[in-house]
Order: sequence, then C-alpha cells, then structure tokens
Amino acid sequence: MSDANVNSLSAAERERERIRQEIIDDLDEEIELELQEEGLGGEASVSDRGFRHTYFSELVRLQGELVRLQDWVKETGHRLVVLFEGRDAAGKGGAIKRITQRLNPRICRVAALPAPTDREKTQWYFQRYVAQLPAAGEIVLFDRSWYNRAGVERVMGFCSDEEYEEFFRSVPEFERMLVRSGIQLVKYWFSITDDEQEARFRARIEDPLKQWKLSPMDLESRRRWESYTKAKETMLERSSIAEAPWWVVQAVDKKRARLNCINHLLAQVPYQPVSHPEVALPPRVHHADYERLPTPGNMIIPEIY
Repeated sequence: MSDANVNSLSAAERERERIRQEIIDDLDEEIELELQEEGLGGEASVSDRGFRHTYFSELVRLQGELVRLQDWVKETGHRLVVLFEGRDAAGKGGAIKRITQRLNPRICRVAALPAPTDREKTQWYFQRYVAQLPAAGEIVLFDRSWYNRAGVERVMGFCSDEEYEEFFRSVPEFERMLVRSGIQLVKYWFSITDDEQEARFRARIEDPLKQWKLSPMDLESRRRWESYTKAKETMLERSSIAEAPWWVVQAVDKKRARLNCINHLLAQVPYQPVSHPEVALPPRVHHADYERLPTPGNMIIPEIY
C-alpha cells in the first residue's frame, strides 16, 4: 500500500495496516531463507515454482502448530529431545531452522556441539550430551548427537573398536533411562542419494555464502560414501528401540522433507491447545515532567538504505 493511501486511512485502519505489514515482514524472513538455500541467481525448476505456494502455506500452518506444541510443553512441563542425524548436506540444518523460526529460544533451543576437548575425551562418552538435556517445559533439538560415535568417529577412526562396541551396548540402556526419567526422545535420519549430496557440495563450492559450510571432514565424507552407508545401516539396526525408534526422512527434496519432518514430529507429541488470558495492551503512562533527550548525532549509524 502506498504512503498516500495509508495517510487517507483512519487511525484504526492505519494501525491494522501496520500490524499487517509486520506480519508480512515476518513471512519475508522465510522467503529470505529460501533464497539463501537456493543460491543467488539460481533458477528454480517448473515443479519447484509450482510447489512453492503450497510449501509456504503449509510451512506457516505447521509452524503455527509448533507454537501450540511449545505452549503445551511449557504448560505441562513436558521434556522433549529430538535428534537430527544424516549425511553432510542432508538438510538437517534447514529443517531445524524452520522448526525453531517461530519458537521461543528460551523454550526450544538447538544443541550443536563442537568436537570434544581433550578434557571431554576423558569423560564418560555421554557426559557432555547429558549437560544439554532439557529441564521441565523445554525442547532440545540436537544437530548431531551422541550418534557421532556410530558415524563419523567410526568411519574416520576417531574411536577404537572397543569404544564402538561399548557404545552399542550402552546406547539402548542410556536412551531407555532417558525415557524412564520422563524425557520424550524422537530420532530422525535424513536420507539423500549419492548424486544429491554431490550436487549440494558442488553448489556450496560455487556459492560464496555457503562455502563456510564445507569443512575438510565434509569433503572427506564424499570419498568414504560407502563406509558411511555401512555405518548408517549398522546404526539403524543396532540402536532402533521400541522406546525410541529411528525415523527416516526422505530428504532429496528439501522442501518436502521439512514439511514431512515437522508434520511427523507434531504427530509424536500428545499436545493439546492451551488456553491463554486475553492480552490487553496497557495505555502508556505520561508524566508532565518527562522530556525525551535527543540522541547525539555521532551515535547514529549512517542511513545508507
């Protein structure tokens, strides 16, 4: 709406228009994310363009449900842990971004741990992950988890055969213990093809905004594709338990994978609508002796745009 049209509106209509523009601005953030994902100057296929409207409308709807889930988690003291595993460039980070985008970071947070320090290497293997677990009314999303031992550590030789076997002896009991303590544990593996991973890696090489995502470990994973496949198959077979089964997300199509993952996650949690008192904005208090001081000019950043 043009400035002239806005000025012709009543005060109430102008306020509604301001609110509408704020909502649109929030939605624009999602569009910006998509542009980053697709790369500057990239051409979307006809099928992608046709699905775009469905994708955005469904994503906003599902994010609304995630907000309701968040309210229920806070209200009931539920504790939820979601693990995101998969090959490099499988789309885990993109799915996590869409899940957390509208949520309160004080309730839903992401745990993405770096490589263990020398001190952490001497601890019980699960110890540094335990420190990230949620308290009542919290959700924690692990962007990679204790399953590093079954994947990258196994393939790259960062753990011994004894440590590897001990992991598979311990992890079912560790996860059962979490569930018995009242933590709900949901585990996702994002699955892509060999060709799709190669295409995503090449796109990252070409895109200066994404090159930081490529680590030497990522590049080495391309050479060891078959070793990672064997490690993944063993992991899914030996650590999928009734209390916390593995769920596989078909992730070659990133947009559909995000929607499918969020939809499935919502179905795993028995959340219900939480009633809230009506929010009323209190009037601003005016004091006759209040005078707003001018901001010093040397503190104001240049207005380039």
